[in-house]
Amino acid sequence: MRFETAADKILPVANKFYVPGQDRASKVHDLFAQVAPRYDLINDLQSFWLHRWWKRKLISMADPKPGERALDLCCGTGDVAFALAAKGAQVVGLDFSEPMLEVARKRSESNPFPVDFVQGDAEALAFDDNSFEIVTVSYGLRNLTDAKTGLAEMFRVAKPGGRLLVLDFGKPDNPLWRALYFSYLRYVVPVFGRLFCGDSQTHSYILVSLRNYPAQKGIAAAMQNIGCSDIRVQNLMGGMMSINYGRKK
Repeated sequence: MRFETAADKILPVANKFYVPGQDRASKVHDLFAQVAPRYDLINDLQSFWLHRWWKRKLISMADPKPGERALDLCCGTGDVAFALAAKGAQVVGLDFSEPMLEVARKRSESNPFPVDFVQGDAEALAFDDNSFEIVTVSYGLRNLTDAKTGLAEMFRVAKPGGRLLVLDFGKPDNPLWRALYFSYLRYVVPVFGRLFCGDSQTHSYILVSLRNYPAQKGIAAAMQNIGCSDIRVQNLMGGMMSINYGRKK
């Protein structure tokens, strides 16, 4: 319990890019407009290139089949969308940040697997009910005004039997590991923001947003509440990262 208290004290209390409520979207938009040009580089550096393995694990759990329709929400620069397309899926990558989509579309020029990148709101998807066999979101549900609304939209557009997957930062159960992890997010990760984006708050945002995010246990409970079956939590790096999985009945 002593370590748990210490870990909680590591959490910062404010960040200019994190504003609760309806103004949140505009602040997150400002954040990703600023980080888009260096987003992929910083992801590699701050994760020691491990984010690539975590995304491959997500794809493996999604188990895409040729011809299936897949929707990758908050697609960013397209890593997961391209990986789904490489397995033969017909993929739509959706993000509300046009600067991030510009990077994704530029990458698509040299990528042999087609992806339809569109701008849109993950909390109000412009797709019919029961449209996709796979719906994924990586490092995006945490950035929505209401994560539960985003999850409900994922469920709505998934076909019966469709797979829903959420990859994001987690909250480890082990108090010492959690304290070390939060310390890294607070003291080291913001350095990348300062070096590559000119503002440490672009990346100190991660820990602030994580504090207000239900993480793997909360997302699993939310999946159960909306009616998912076969719910699983795949913890990675001792729960530092996690993949939530569920099926639409």
